[in-house]
Amino acid sequence: MKLQARQREEPDINLTSLIDVVLLLLVFFMVSTSFVRESEIRLSLPEATDTAVADIEREIIEITVTATGSYLVDGRLLVNNQAATLRRAIVEISEGRDRLPVIIRADAQARHQDVVTAMDVAGRLGHSDISIATVSNPDAR
Repeated sequence: MKLQARQREEPDINLTSLIDVVLLLLVFFMVSTSFVRESEIRLSLPEATDTAVADIEREIIEITVTATGSYLVDGRLLVNNQAATLRRAIVEISEGRDRLPVIIRADAQARHQDVVTAMDVAGRLGHSDISIATVSNPDAR
């Protein structure tokens, strides 16, 4: 008796359903993920103009950032450049009035981090009117 050997069939793997499930999981995680901004400072930046600025009758808090990273609050040099010292100086000047506008004047060579620290400290104390002082450049026309 002569028997024929059966041909072995190659196993066929269908990946379509696996791809569908992975795609649905990807869409689910994208939709359910919340993108949260950890910290945010809202600023209204001033515009530099050629006209003379009228004298401001209301009180302001002026923070100056030097090129070395030192802070001056209303012209008084702080003992160090730590955020806690800057915070105490602003609280002392403002006397709890968080509606006072804050103007930050920074040297052109000052580090960006020092300016952001000054903005952050003022913002955490409740000051919402924070401006950065600019000078008009007559050659920039």
